[in-house]
Amino acid sequence: MKNHQFHLVDPSPWPLIISFIILNYTSMSILFFNTKFNSPMVLSLMLIILTMFSWWKDVQRESTFQGNHTSSVMISMKYGMILFITSEVLFFVSFFWSFFHHSLSPNHELGLSWPPMNINTFNPLSIPLLNTIILLTSGVSVTWAHASMCMGNWNQSMKSLMITVALGMYFSLLQIYEYMSSPFAISDSVYGSTFFLTTGFHGIHVLIGTLFLVNVIVRMNKMHFSVNHHLGMEMAIWYWHFVDVVWLFLYMTIYWWGK
Repeated sequence: MKNHQFHLVDPSPWPLIISFIILNYTSMSILFFNTKFNSPMVLSLMLIILTMFSWWKDVQRESTFQGNHTSSVMISMKYGMILFITSEVLFFVSFFWSFFHHSLSPNHELGLSWPPMNINTFNPLSIPLLNTIILLTSGVSVTWAHASMCMGNWNQSMKSLMITVALGMYFSLLQIYEYMSSPFAISDSVYGSTFFLTTGFHGIHVLIGTLFLVNVIVRMNKMHFSVNHHLGMEMAIWYWHFVDVVWLFLYMTIYWWGK
């Protein structure tokens, strides 16, 4: 028994486990960059996904079946998600900072020009524009999903979430195709490094956001949400809007302005 409405989280192994897995994933990514051997990196990514779903399962049990997520707990979790998204924004600020640092004053090693000499950039009106339209459309569909949930229209909410997931997967497939047809590599001057790091990390965030929405669909099928209590869905939608906004800045700067 407790005389307060806050939830003291039970000891969990997932933070420590996923920390070691992410460390290993970073090492395996460096191995892939140097040897083109991607099996360890893919295995680490699969372990990250498995750990994410296991951790989410515990949180869902606490909220849905144990009733630990009171109004005060929900407010604190919203603040936590806002701080997490803020940290992600600052994460991408570092990449944009590097991009503008080199593009606004290119040095002699870059040929005093931006893009550097012998770098053939992507046409911003081709796949990048299509990906922009896809993410903007997904932002509309995911907002539709939330509005439908607030109005108690479960069927429309489910359909619009499935549309959003399909658009996210389509975006990822187009980005893979773009990488495969790229005329430059990550080792081609600072332009290649900045381009692939920024778009690559954004692509990873799209995959994570897609998994987040898939988890929401699974929970909706299990009737975990209601009109007044769907915090997991709200956080997934916040994250997806963050991914959309970052892509808009990325498209306008790296693809369009930096061409």
